[in-house]
Amino acid sequence: DDRVSSVSVQQLIEQISCVNKAKVIDHVGGVEEGAYEIYSCVEKIVKQDILGCEMTELEGKDLGSKEDSTAPEEEVFGDVLWDAHDEQEQMEAFQQASNSTCELGFEKYFERLNDLVAAPAPIPPLLVSGGPGSGKSLLLSKWIQLQQKHSPNTLILYHFVGRPMSTSSESALIIKRLTLKLMQHSWLVSPLTFDPAKLLEEFPRWLEKLSARHHGSIIIIIDSIDQIQQAEKHMKWLIDPLPVNVRVIVSVNVETCPQAWRLWPTLHLDPLNFKDVKSLISAECSSANVKLTKEQEKKLERHCRSATTCNALYVTLLGKTIACVGNTGNIDEILQQCCQCQDTVSLYRLVLRSIQESLQSDKEKGLLREILCVIGVSHNGVSESELMELYPELTSAVLASLLHNLHKMCLLTYGCGLLKFQHLQAWEMVKLEYMEEGENVISAYRQKLVEYFTMQLSQDRVTWRSADELPWLFQQQSDKQKLHKCLLNLFVSQNLYKRGHFAELLSYWQLVGKDKSSMAAEYFDSLKEYEKNCEGEESMICLADLYETLGRFLKDLGLLSQAVAPLQRSLEIRETALDPDHPRVAQSLHQLAGVYVQWKKFGNAEQLYKQALEISENAYGAEHPRVARELDALATLYQKQNKYEQAEQLRKKSFKIRQRAARQKGSLCGFALLRQRALQLEELTLGKDTPDNARTLNELGVLYYLQNNLETAELFLKRSLEMRERVLGSDHPDCAQSLNNLAALYNEKKHYDKAEELYEKALDIRRRALAPDHPSLAYTVKHLAVLYKKMGKLDKAVPLYELAVEIRQKSFGPKHPSVATALVNLAVLYCQMKKQIEALPLYERALKIYEDSFGHTHPRVGETLKNLAVLSYERGDFEKAAELYKRAMEIKEAETLLIGGKATSRHSSSGDTFSLKSALSPNIFLEHGQR
Repeated sequence: DDRVSSVSVQQLIEQISCVNKAKVIDHVGGVEEGAYEIYSCVEKIVKQDILGCEMTELEGKDLGSKEDSTAPEEEVFGDVLWDAHDEQEQMEAFQQASNSTCELGFEKYFERLNDLVAAPAPIPPLLVSGGPGSGKSLLLSKWIQLQQKHSPNTLILYHFVGRPMSTSSESALIIKRLTLKLMQHSWLVSPLTFDPAKLLEEFPRWLEKLSARHHGSIIIIIDSIDQIQQAEKHMKWLIDPLPVNVRVIVSVNVETCPQAWRLWPTLHLDPLNFKDVKSLISAECSSANVKLTKEQEKKLERHCRSATTCNALYVTLLGKTIACVGNTGNIDEILQQCCQCQDTVSLYRLVLRSIQESLQSDKEKGLLREILCVIGVSHNGVSESELMELYPELTSAVLASLLHNLHKMCLLTYGCGLLKFQHLQAWEMVKLEYMEEGENVISAYRQKLVEYFTMQLSQDRVTWRSADELPWLFQQQSDKQKLHKCLLNLFVSQNLYKRGHFAELLSYWQLVGKDKSSMAAEYFDSLKEYEKNCEGEESMICLADLYETLGRFLKDLGLLSQAVAPLQRSLEIRETALDPDHPRVAQSLHQLAGVYVQWKKFGNAEQLYKQALEISENAYGAEHPRVARELDALATLYQKQNKYEQAEQLRKKSFKIRQRAARQKGSLCGFALLRQRALQLEELTLGKDTPDNARTLNELGVLYYLQNNLETAELFLKRSLEMRERVLGSDHPDCAQSLNNLAALYNEKKHYDKAEELYEKALDIRRRALAPDHPSLAYTVKHLAVLYKKMGKLDKAVPLYELAVEIRQKSFGPKHPSVATALVNLAVLYCQMKKQIEALPLYERALKIYEDSFGHTHPRVGETLKNLAVLSYERGDFEKAAELYKRAMEIKEAETLLIGGKATSRHSSSGDTFSLKSALSPNIFLEHGQR
């Protein structure tokens, strides 16, 4: 409020300043400005301190390929996107489960668990059983911590199942996550299916592969496995013989354990003895400076004798209730009330009523009810900001107060920023307290959430939240019509699919009564409709992503012939809207190749994988994990063709890259080390001028640029350039790198004249210093050519496009498809300059290369024929134009028949495109041909 901070605030800041890694933002001024400053600081912390290690891949790279950083991250494990949200949820569940400082006499159970690990194989899974709230999750999480501490060679894979019907209880996602964990530890990277049935088949094979390589035990722990729907069916791998060094531990509630599993060796958690009860309650009371009298302790001892009043959750809740009354209230009175509660649900009800009584108005009591009910009926929980939007009358002060009490008393907890019930019994109590009318009340609250997330969709706000909640809510409401409409929102389906929620997506389609083929056709029709309104580079890139997602989805469904056309369309758009050498083009080539592999068309697949490898090497350098991905794919392909020697060579090369990348992700490597070096530089006021210091400055410039902090980036890049010129001389290739990076930065800021001057200097140095086919030279040529074109300096762009053709010919030979793409780019430029005569032989040569490389019916051949048709038409040769256009359309129709519909393309797949003018229809060509 523009006032100087009070003494208490100053004291708070002094206390916080002593805390390790604390970040203090001292701000005086307007609220919005302060909020923005906090946002910027948090964003910086997330990017640098949390995601920092991932940025090592960019060290020393040119900024010229800055857009490469936007390439999708889904190739980390085969072709499956690692769902960071699901993983974060599991990490938080583990931390929350192990939060208690009380061991509750777990030592005897730890010994039994240790015996299981040491026992000779074969051994069935161990069942940890107990009543609700008996401490199973706490026991397992504490034991995991001990194992991690004392047995570093033991690999532990855990999964904590949350509420039934939540994402954490979906069997396909659990198996996918565990399989990816196995792949992560084995470095055995290969395409992984999303199909739930196939996942279930493949998981034991992955377990076998890793167990053969791993020096030590592998322990798989699944907590609350009985909360998984149809657990016996979806976890049938548990009854198969396990590899000798693999042990499995699962926890279940006594009442809901499947009958067949009851024969397994079982560790049953007994009710707490009074010594442990007293210890737990004392710990809670002492934290609030409350001391019980001897008489009160005796009363508790008499009460806590049954199985339901001696379980860990009940006793914890009891201790918190007494501590909450504290020195202000009547402990005897609250004890009397607690003694009337014979189970956890009734004690939760007492807790809720005490919170209700503490509220000042009926309005606040009503809001408490709304918050608990809306969280309960959701799929995965609700965020604070969503609650504020759902209930505009809810102020942040009231919300903060309510959530503090609900969290303190074990009703609610946070998971990935969402509020959810801490225990199943808390939700059962809320249903008893607020939802006596049953399904009607639940349906009304679900409808409120439906309206909220539907409003978000209508505003084009498709987030992971709306994708997670809305289809699920429609499914619960049995509203098939709205579910169907929601699924045809391409961004909702894309969000679910790309996060690996394949089984969930499939189950929704099955509910609306659609088989695989009709589902594919409906998606494709929706995409064609969406494409009609796509204009501009950004929307076309988005469209390419949607086509790719559809192609991959169809591939996973086993609809290989239908998968080709959307993947091909995605490739065409990316080559057009981005650049033929862009990493996203490599992504399209890789996906298309994957379909051909499954289709047993190995020749086509090899050609595409090689192109993807070439682009990735040029974009990232030969030692990048994305290069390893292409090497692995090629190795798998060669193995299928019995070319074992070639496969082994590629596997070794890939393994070395992955090994190096894994080492770089160590805690003292990557961004952390870079920042440490930067701080040393700053402390020494840059000290001496050295090539190493100049390189560090360049790296920092690149990183700030990627964070969109252009002013700081410019400062570091300029200092790097100046130091390199002093130390190495102005003609050194390292100076060209700094010039190239600064040029890219000015290009981003739309300072085209400055960018032009710097690119020209960088090109001059690289032409003199580097080999004529060097990738760095090719990049500068490409970016300067694009800049000239953007500035309308077409005459200056021509020699650079010609040089690009020369470089590719030297790199790949004169008959490589990459050369054809460069020829098309040059031809397009000539057409823009009205030099059709010069363009014609370039198109014809490109056509010959494409036909020889891909065959006469490939889409690239079709697109080049179409461009040639336009050229012939404009030169007045209508008969030839009609003939060429007819051939192009035949190829296009053959391609779209694979999908069962026509996918009219307005963009070329080759280079910068020279698209058909809207006035030129097939009928016009025919008329001129007849005339």
